[in-house]
Amino acid sequence: MPLDNFYREKKMPSPLKVIWRFFYADILAMTGFYGVLILIALCLLGDLFAPYRLDQQFMSQLMPPSWSHHGNVAFFLGTDDLGRDIFSRLLIGTSSTFGGALIVTAAAAIVGLIIGSLAGMTHGLKSAVMNHILDTLLSIPSLLLAIIVVAFVGASLHHAMIAVSLALLPRIVRTVYTAVHDELDKEYIIAARLDGASNYHILRYAVLPNITAVIVSELTRTLSIAILDIAALGFLNLGAQLPSPEWGAMLGDSLELIYAAPWTVMLPGAAIMLSVLLVNLLGDGLHRAINAGVE
Repeated sequence: MPLDNFYREKKMPSPLKVIWRFFYADILAMTGFYGVLILIALCLLGDLFAPYRLDQQFMSQLMPPSWSHHGNVAFFLGTDDLGRDIFSRLLIGTSSTFGGALIVTAAAAIVGLIIGSLAGMTHGLKSAVMNHILDTLLSIPSLLLAIIVVAFVGASLHHAMIAVSLALLPRIVRTVYTAVHDELDKEYIIAARLDGASNYHILRYAVLPNITAVIVSELTRTLSIAILDIAALGFLNLGAQLPSPEWGAMLGDSLELIYAAPWTVMLPGAAIMLSVLLVNLLGDGLHRAINAGVE
């Protein structure tokens, strides 16, 4: 009997509804959820919400935010040293930093899930070799791996995304590999094998549903790291190149103005910090809701 029919006949809520109820009751999780939705909307529609064009310059150079004593309501977050509206650049730059991190995480997740699942189902020499390779790659910080890749292919936002994706891939592979490998030692898997279940059936219907919380938690952490790495590469002038509104590049370009115009440094940094915080709130909430729904 299909699970949907089973839950319908028993008048029981489906597992997804149970998880959603726990998730919806968590205020911090919902804050992260709505915050991430807003960031995704800005990735797609940031140009429409921005009051000015990306490269539009005004005579009001280094004007502080509107709430300060010398601020102007026409420039809500002030202007930079070239007279460009910081608020507009931050909105448009969401697609470069947060949107780029989403693409990087999605690409690494797809490849990592496939490699990690297949590797986790192996035993003996193949499993030992994979384990040692992953240990070696994980001993190198992801940002350092990304810098090494960018050094070979050149500095640009697209190259930085590829580099970060490759640098984060071993992390996801190792998490999935360990979770699958540990799950295979449990009694219900042994019972399924004795019942004649194939490896595909065991992986699809037994292992993966039971490691969902681990995968979700790891993917949200990976997304946070991807945001930081893309911004770090932009800050080091190894990622997005000026005049790109990528948050890390904006931060690096304004670093020399930290004393004369501190808002030009603080605002891109605050955008990076806020996006990472929202992603972590969402990930922790999903992890708690899935665990509570299973229990």
